[in-house]
Amino acid sequence: MALPVIAPYPVPGEADLPESRVDWTVDPSRAVLLVHDMQEYFVRAYQRGEQPLATVVPNIMRLCADARGLGIPVVFSAQPGDQEPQDRRLLTDLWGPGLRAVPEDEAIITELRPGPGDLRLTKWRYSAFQRTDLRARLAEWGRDQLLVTGIYAHMGCLLTACEAFMQDVQPFLVSDAVADFSLTDHEMALRYAALRCGVVLSTAQLLDRITDATRGGQWAHANS
Repeated sequence: MALPVIAPYPVPGEADLPESRVDWTVDPSRAVLLVHDMQEYFVRAYQRGEQPLATVVPNIMRLCADARGLGIPVVFSAQPGDQEPQDRRLLTDLWGPGLRAVPEDEAIITELRPGPGDLRLTKWRYSAFQRTDLRARLAEWGRDQLLVTGIYAHMGCLLTACEAFMQDVQPFLVSDAVADFSLTDHEMALRYAALRCGVVLSTAQLLDRITDATRGGQWAHANS
């Protein structure tokens, strides 16, 4: 089965977001920003320039820029092309052979190309924690919060957020910096995350909380 062609749909607004059961506070000294699977192969299913990407891509760009400025590590997950059957396994049954080992499939989209200090994480399953060293990286950096953006909201983004929670990492799913197959799937992912594993908030809300943390003296840049 190939990836579906994704019709445009509106990104949920702040008024439509589910209420999160926890009130964790984003702390720039504890956080890592994850840009999940924003590769040409996956993004190609959308109509570029239409919603939801018209909102999601600029929001991820803004989050990346602000994270780098604050010293928050930025991690890009990316699946490799031409995966061997023993690596891909059950994914083949649902999604076929996957992407090819060529730049037009594997590359992170131009607007979001990783910077010199960013980490590119080779990813093998829905969750960015499976068969990767992401948890070890977080521990090495002394960080226990994960800001989740990218695609697809109800698959890799949600499963990564759930696994973060199960590994004592606080996940924040950024509602208008993730995209999905449909509005129904998108809303399901936000609802589940808010009720079962983390905090759901918009890009503006996330940046406001980071600003409040820095101005409130909760965090000081290591170079200040």
